[in-house]
Amino acid sequence: MIKTGKKIEVLIVDDSAVVRQVLSSILKSDPEIEVIGTASDPYEAVKHIKIKLPDVLTLDIEMPGMDGLTFLRKIMSQHPIPVVIVSRLTASNPDISLRAMEYGAVDVISKPVSLRESLEEIRIILCDKVKAAAISKISRIKSPEIIRKKTITKKPGAEISPKAIKPARQVVLIGASTGGTNAVKEILINLPADSPGIVVVQHMPEHFTRAFADMLNGICKISVKEADDGDKVTTGRALIAPGNRHLKLKKNDQGFYVEVRDGELFNRHKPSVDVLFFSAAKVATSRITGILLTGMGKDGAEGLLEMKTAGANTVAQDEQSSVVFGMPKAAIDLKAADDVLPLNKIANYIHGYLNN
Repeated sequence: MIKTGKKIEVLIVDDSAVVRQVLSSILKSDPEIEVIGTASDPYEAVKHIKIKLPDVLTLDIEMPGMDGLTFLRKIMSQHPIPVVIVSRLTASNPDISLRAMEYGAVDVISKPVSLRESLEEIRIILCDKVKAAAISKISRIKSPEIIRKKTITKKPGAEISPKAIKPARQVVLIGASTGGTNAVKEILINLPADSPGIVVVQHMPEHFTRAFADMLNGICKISVKEADDGDKVTTGRALIAPGNRHLKLKKNDQGFYVEVRDGELFNRHKPSVDVLFFSAAKVATSRITGILLTGMGKDGAEGLLEMKTAGANTVAQDEQSSVVFGMPKAAIDLKAADDVLPLNKIANYIHGYLNN
């Protein structure tokens, strides 16, 4: 936990001098962050760490000598430091990013493809992720869970069981940020095949969401897919908001469906939990539930309150089980949550309470 008034000290590890300079400039622009050094490879990074332990380390994956994943495993098994992955491989090979999260990385961000991209948007996202990492709960990783060993034979893209073709009578909306990939996985993996329709907004980069959905689809009893515009919300299926796109819940005579749209950052995020929750409030009934999980900031808190006011059920994750108790706390402070639950109770809540 960073002490009040103390700047967050960051070490940047990337083999590109240009990228190190750009990341340094971005992070130094935030008065709450101090870059205490840069390193061109893990070996140089170790030298820096021995002199001064950073609060947060930004890490590229593809580097000469020792790759970022190997270095990450060594760090998290010996002297855990909050790590934010900043790499082009988050886009070109999102499976590697998923592995980095398994190995203990707090979050991932795609490296800008060119300096013509919106540096202001990148600045907001990177600085927010570093701040979230600085206050996250991390622990030593003894043996990273290799989720692929549990894979169920199921095609990517989420083929739906006969039960799941029915429009969902009950809908669960889940919003999450830092620490959310593991939290969402724990919830979905423990749901039975006939669960209510699920719609998820997880703050994560473009491309990563499809790999995340396909991974979940392989290990869950329910079907999971990255949402496409117009997808119906059906029993036994979860839809994951695409990275860099907003997701809204809509309703027509045939039932609930989702709308995928581009747009500006909302609450400093795209996708934004509030965009989903505000849209749900317009069609909310007692058969809709909003669940706000771990994450920094307040995205989703006001939307959850609006859902509650409109008659929906609302839940916030408790402090002890949250990696970052920001978003849930904001909702609790607003009295937006009907219930405050530990992560390991949420799947039972969805299955038991909503199916009564």
